[in-house]
Amino acid sequence: MTPSQRKMARHALGLDGERKRSYRNRYFTSIDTPSEDEWNDMCRRGLAEREKGGGKMVHFYLTDEGANAALDPGEILDPEDFPAAVSTPKDPQ
Repeated sequence: MTPSQRKMARHALGLDGERKRSYRNRYFTSIDTPSEDEWNDMCRRGLAEREKGGGKMVHFYLTDEGANAALDPGEILDPEDFPAAVSTPKDPQ
């Protein structure tokens, strides 16, 4: 995951550096934009999924693998959004 993709993934999870637990899993962007290209790349790598939005918008959400890759040490995923993911703090590296 590139730094740009990680930043968008953290935004999709609602992680802002103060929260230690995700509270959502969604990212909306316009079609034919650089952010759509970044998300499409994450989809190809199994880190995200794509759903058609309305009009010229597209909706993306992270897979368990993608969400875990976006976590900082001590952060966890909300089990409501990620029931199959391990919801324990990420080990410091």
